[in-house]
Amino acid sequence: MNDPDVPTCSLGRRRFLALVGTGVGGVLAGCGGRSDTAEYEAGETVDLPAANDSNASAAAAAAARAELEGHDYAVPLDALALRSHELVVYEDYRGVVIQGTVENTGQQRLELVEVRTRVSNADGEQLGRYLDSTHDLAAGGTWSFDVIVLEKPSDVGSYDIAVLGSLA
Repeated sequence: MNDPDVPTCSLGRRRFLALVGTGVGGVLAGCGGRSDTAEYEAGETVDLPAANDSNASAAAAAAARAELEGHDYAVPLDALALRSHELVVYEDYRGVVIQGTVENTGQQRLELVEVRTRVSNADGEQLGRYLDSTHDLAAGGTWSFDVIVLEKPSDVGSYDIAVLGSLA
């Protein structure tokens, strides 16, 4: 029998609110079915010159500019579109560089955008992982990236690339 002082729907309402609160929190935390694993796309291989083996000062400058560690909170976002990418070799301190453009096709500013690459030799063995990042990419904005690769041009056979980000 029901107690007249206790509303009969309060338990159902509490359960409903708990379920809705948990679901909304999960989606906001990025757990709404989106994979935390980046999807890499293959880059085209090119014939790279064997020259441009860096001297010590050029290698130190490239190492100082290269980014090797990404942010844990960067995840794949539907608002990020990788518009172009290619591997080039510069005759300055940069050496091997993967460059291209990313567009924020969404409706809000992104706090962080990262381009992550994995570089392999001709046998498909991974040589290293490198990235470039930017902050505050406006809705509809584009960003030109330069991923500095700390490998000799003659060692590089291929690369793959992914773009990740986080909301403001």
